[in-house]
Amino acid sequence: QVQLVESGGGLVQAGGSLRLSCAVSGLPFSRYAMGWFRQAPGKEREFVAVISWSGDTTYYADSVKGRFTISRDNAKNTVYLQMNSLKPEDTAIYYCAAGIGDYYRETRGYSYWGQGTQVTVSS
Repeated sequence: QVQLVESGGGLVQAGGSLRLSCAVSGLPFSRYAMGWFRQAPGKEREFVAVISWSGDTTYYADSVKGRFTISRDNAKNTVYLQMNSLKPEDTAIYYCAAGIGDYYRETRGYSYWGQGTQVTVSS
């Protein structure tokens, strides 16, 4: 049984920081690319960041580049998203996802998803 469990969300003031974690079980974690997506109310789920299976390669959405950092610890089967300089427009439910192959900026590129963690940034 594959499980992806996000944690670390919460309420923070603009300019603050949060660190999200996603603990993965039930799949060969080190073989999967891991992505973070987010979905704000009334909007489609959008790509935030992805990290390759080895951790050597990362990509970010333009809206978070320079503020967010994705990382992974294959020994702990965990992926992280460090979010700094948060803005009210970062408010959303954040999801982690596991995938192999192409389309890493699209939801169709991922086979497994977590349930999400709420991030709220107040102005």
